[in-house]
Amino acid sequence: MAGKIADLDRSLYDLTTEYPDLIEALFELGFMGVKNPVMRESHGKQMTVRSGCDYLGIDVNKVTAVLKARGFTVK
Repeated sequence: MAGKIADLDRSLYDLTTEYPDLIEALFELGFMGVKNPVMRESHGKQMTVRSGCDYLGIDVNKVTAVLKARGFTVK
C-alpha cells in the first residue's frame, strides 16, 4: 500500500474526499472554507492546495511540514 499521498496540485475537493482528515489540518493552516461542504463542492473543485496557498498567503513549506507530520507523503 502506497500510504497517504498529498499531491499539492490536486484539487482540494479530490484530496479532502479521499482523505477527510485533511479537512481539519487544512482548516488549522488557514483554509477557512474547507470545512464548508458547499465551498468544497464549488471552489474546492477549482482550487489546489498550492494555488490556495498563493491565494490565501499561506506558506506552502509550512503546509508541507504539517502534512508530513500527519503521515502524508507530499508531492
